[in-house]
Amino acid sequence: MRILIVEDEKKTASFLAKGLKENGYAVELAENGIDGLNLLLQNDYDLAILDVMLPLLDGWSVLSVLRSKNIQTRVLLLTARDSVEDRVKGLEAGADDYLVKPFAFSELLARIRTLLRRVAVTESQNIVCAGLEIDALKHRVTRDGIRIDLTPKEFQLLLLMARRPGEVFSRTVIAEQVWDMNFDSDTNVVDVAIRRLRTKVDDPFDNKLIHTIRGVGYAFEKRD
Repeated sequence: MRILIVEDEKKTASFLAKGLKENGYAVELAENGIDGLNLLLQNDYDLAILDVMLPLLDGWSVLSVLRSKNIQTRVLLLTARDSVEDRVKGLEAGADDYLVKPFAFSELLARIRTLLRRVAVTESQNIVCAGLEIDALKHRVTRDGIRIDLTPKEFQLLLLMARRPGEVFSRTVIAEQVWDMNFDSDTNVVDVAIRRLRTKVDDPFDNKLIHTIRGVGYAFEKRD
């Protein structure tokens, strides 16, 4: 497993690299956002550990470029900022996890193992409903022949619901399944993701597929 650490604090980077190598991972380092982005664009990594506050190009920007180019490398954000808004911002931007400094190395290692255990989507069959077509293998979505660009989390959210049409998903279940996080009632990451998904998948079309079940959650289904 190849891991890229993008961290400008040399002591922290050295500590992380040493610990990960001792646990059997191949590790590379970058000291600023530009170098980190170039490495991520040019190489295949199983995971990137990305500090938010980086010189030359911050972690938010690195992540944004990666996801805009549909690069699916798992990203674990590191930051000293612990506000709900920052956590939501990172997850919405396409981060797979978010860890606040200072942290125990054992916690970081556990999160890395969890991220790397995630089973990649392997189903090759398409899901088709009301003109919406989801290619699970190619991570491609179209509706009425129009390509719809989704972030990795938006795609994962849509796929979760579309595979089980008519089933009502609570915010807690969605948070656990899509973000690997415990749902916090103060966090609106699920509602924001649903709203953005609707803007792309439903708003331009007459037949709506994503429905709010008041007091319960959300469901995906075609309704006459």
